[in-house]
Amino acid sequence: MRIPFRLVKNADRVIRGDVFPARSASQGTLIICHGFKGFKDWGMFPYVGEALSEWLDVITFNFSHNGVGDRLTSYDELEKFAKNTYSRELEDLHAVVDHVRKGELPVERRIPAAPLFLLGHSRGGAICQIYAMDYPEHVSAVLTWNGLVEVDGILSEEMKREMREKGRTFVQNARTKQNMPLDLEILEDIEQNRERFNILERVKTSRMPMALIQGTEDSERLVEGSAKLTENNKRIKWIRIEGGNHTFGTVHPFQGETEPLKAAIRETLSFISEQLKE
Repeated sequence: MRIPFRLVKNADRVIRGDVFPARSASQGTLIICHGFKGFKDWGMFPYVGEALSEWLDVITFNFSHNGVGDRLTSYDELEKFAKNTYSRELEDLHAVVDHVRKGELPVERRIPAAPLFLLGHSRGGAICQIYAMDYPEHVSAVLTWNGLVEVDGILSEEMKREMREKGRTFVQNARTKQNMPLDLEILEDIEQNRERFNILERVKTSRMPMALIQGTEDSERLVEGSAKLTENNKRIKWIRIEGGNHTFGTVHPFQGETEPLKAAIRETLSFISEQLKE
């Protein structure tokens, strides 16, 4: 079961989400953040939300500028996508956390504000790590699924050059064949927040419990990022999923659970269970 909700900050800032209530006594709340060119209803995410809600209240949501509007599965807000900065995504996540903490999400009972766990896929992993280090008092632990570590990794040098020269560049969506715009303000946001967004440096002094769950077939760049993270903080747990690619073998539309996805779900619940015992 899932319960849809909308958080409206203003006409241009609508956060669409779902709550998957715990099927047994809730032991905490888990918020899931999608990645770059992702959305809460992409492929595996509704299944994952349901699978992880056995004893957790699970929340999935769309960042307000992820390019997906009320149709929920179509990129029909590309002008918003063009301005989807890390700072905007962090503000959106904070709005969701704030509603959880105030008990203002539309569920029959108040879902727990603590312990609060964050799980981010790909770029969503970077968002969760940055947020957790910004607000360690709100977050109990962070997990990433094939997480991004270096925030400018979504932009090639050629794309950065085009943004500076023309104010906009484009990235193709391989599935929909859309050329998706990216405006200069995305690059400017990264450059203006270098210290805040420097996950590799900040993690050196962080005591936030973290688990990196990553497929052995994930991109070399992301695997290297995870290796650097664990070098900088030996407390971080790095779990490799044999045969898993960037989406653990799943596609959109969802075609069913794969063995790598099953393993990722199992390892996620195991890590959270460990944190609950500490």
